[in-house]
Formats: sequence, structure tokens, C-alpha cells
Amino acid sequence: MFELAPTYDVDVPKLERQFRDLSLQLHPDRFAQADPKERRISLEQTTALNEAYKTLKDPARRAFYLLKLHGVDMERDDANARKHMPQEFLEEVLELREELEVAVQARDLTRAQAMAVDVTARQREAQAEAAEALRGMKNSPEDDALVKKASHALGRVRYFTRFLEEVEAFEEEVSA
Repeated sequence: MFELAPTYDVDVPKLERQFRDLSLQLHPDRFAQADPKERRISLEQTTALNEAYKTLKDPARRAFYLLKLHGVDMERDDANARKHMPQEFLEEVLELREELEVAVQARDLTRAQAMAVDVTARQREAQAEAAEALRGMKNSPEDDALVKKASHALGRVRYFTRFLEEVEAFEEEVSA
């Protein structure tokens, strides 16, 4: 929709301008007097445009999308994604979750928040690692190793995101 090359780095201000221009062209209000088929097409195009914009604007969503273009759909199958994650990382996540559960059971919000600070830093590191791998892709045979590196890093991002959501839910529960 935006006629961009499939790359990790995106000129976000340019993307925003293109989005605004395309939104004005495709907005359903411009087709209010059109026949039902044209109104439906306008609505479908606007929906697709909004989804594409959200994907390209967000670095994590953009990274997952780029992997999907390389045949790795991490959002489709959790069991398959877990199968390809390093065992030591999965064990580490299990320990983190157990430690969070202890903090939740003890109603120790301070401990949970401290864990969230650490996990947030690790999440940023994993996102940076994925970005580096995705930036290195050149549509060559070497891309396979970079796809694997990016998928492992984004798998960690996903696990860390879920962990942080659990901490956030605990914070809301305590403050309610």
C-alpha cells in the first residue's frame, strides 16, 4: 500500500504523510454517495491501510511482519515457535514466571516491579538484536542465519511482553 521496500528501517514521518494522504483518498465518507460496491471497497481499503500503517509504524510489529515475509509466522503457532526457541531460554522464562508467581502470592509489588525493570531492559536488547539481524538481510543464502537470529530474538520479545503484561495486571489488581 505504501510502496516501500521490505526493510526494517522506515522513515516514519514520510510514512505518516503517506498514510494521511491515502486516508483522505480512501476514506468512506468520500464514497457516501457511491454505489454499495464502491462503498464496500473503500471500507476494505481503509481497513487494510490502517492495519498496514499500524504494522509499519511499530518496530516490533514491523519485525514480525518481515519475518513472516521470510516464511516465519511467529504469531500463528505458539507450539511451533516454542519448539524453535533455545531450551536454556525457555528454562530461564520458566524461572522468571515462577519468581513472579512468588511475588504475586506474597503481594510483593515492589519485587514484581523490579523484575519488570530488568525484563524491560532485556526486551529492548532482544528487539535491538532482531532489528540488527533484519537490517542485515539482503535476499541471499546468508539470510537463513539472520532469519533464525531474528526469530529467536523476537521470540524473546514476545515472552518478555507477556511477562510485562502479567506484571501490569498484578499492579492493576493491587491498586484496585
